[in-house]
Amino acid sequence: MKYDRTYNFSAGPAMMPEEVLEEIRDEMLNYRGTGMCVMEMSHRSKAFLAIYEEAVADLKKLMNIPDNYKILFVQGGGTMEFAMVPMNLMKNGVACYVETGTWSKKAIAEAKKFGEVNVVASSKDKDYTYIPDCSNLDIPENADYVYICENETINGITYQQLPNTKGHVLVSDQSSMFLSRPCNVEDYGLIWAGVQKNVGPAGMAVVIIREDLLREDIGPKAPVYCNYNTHAANDSMYNTPNCWAIYCVGKVFKYLLKNGGVEAMEKKNIEKAAVLYDYLDQSKLFKASAEAGSRSLMNVTFRTGDDEMDAKFVKEAKAAGFDNLKGHRSIGGLRASIYNAMPKEGVEALVAFMKKFEAENE
Repeated sequence: MKYDRTYNFSAGPAMMPEEVLEEIRDEMLNYRGTGMCVMEMSHRSKAFLAIYEEAVADLKKLMNIPDNYKILFVQGGGTMEFAMVPMNLMKNGVACYVETGTWSKKAIAEAKKFGEVNVVASSKDKDYTYIPDCSNLDIPENADYVYICENETINGITYQQLPNTKGHVLVSDQSSMFLSRPCNVEDYGLIWAGVQKNVGPAGMAVVIIREDLLREDIGPKAPVYCNYNTHAANDSMYNTPNCWAIYCVGKVFKYLLKNGGVEAMEKKNIEKAAVLYDYLDQSKLFKASAEAGSRSLMNVTFRTGDDEMDAKFVKEAKAAGFDNLKGHRSIGGLRASIYNAMPKEGVEALVAFMKKFEAENE
């Protein structure tokens, strides 16, 4: 069956691989002979437990996750994780955060409710257009962890090198670059990712946490759901989980494994991002917002320098089949999110349109 699809450059919820969507469509009314949709079945059923177990096993393969880490599927997305991280990890009541944009700022504000927060590096001085030097951070000995947003979706910047945490636990929000490139899980104490950017529908986060960081008691007033140990001890099924999201991300995990894993995705992501950045660097109308050494492969931020021209571009681009190119409302400008599911052809088509728009607006 053929049907029209736009090139969706949304930062999230975002594109999913068409092959995955087609498979989900085909199983929608009758999942593998069960006579029901995954959205209708019990999370305790044999059919769904198999879905869950395969998703966990496939993610372990994709990321080479060691046995002393737990994979959790937690509802609430990123906003929940901003609170759950300090609630669970602030044993001494002290944490260090690197401030690189909107999402790290939100995480900092939430963490301050639970203890002392030291902002040990920031790129605020240049409107979060670069990743600051994190090679020699001033980290207190009693700090419980060092927190980064490894890819800032709104600002379009990403870490090329992880911070030197001087032996302290590293926590990373990988939401907008999850499974886009290899990472050594053992470098982190905790990785979390809202799934709606790169691997599935909104409403859930994947948490990968080292077992020694789990605590049975995180305080008498802490909700039971907000304790990572609750999820680890119950295979993410203390209550009814987001079954649909688990099913969908499981499909994406299998798709990635079948197509060369994260190593192959990194190669493709580098190639397609280069198409857009190379054009931006020679364009007289459009300019990339992020500094060259910190540019994200997932979220390309740019602008014309004129708000009216930006708005005209967004309008005409949408009419031409390129949707969601408006920058985040907090900073304006323009943004193309080119996650794993965006084909190189989509980026090439966008650049061709941008060249045409530039020629018509000289």
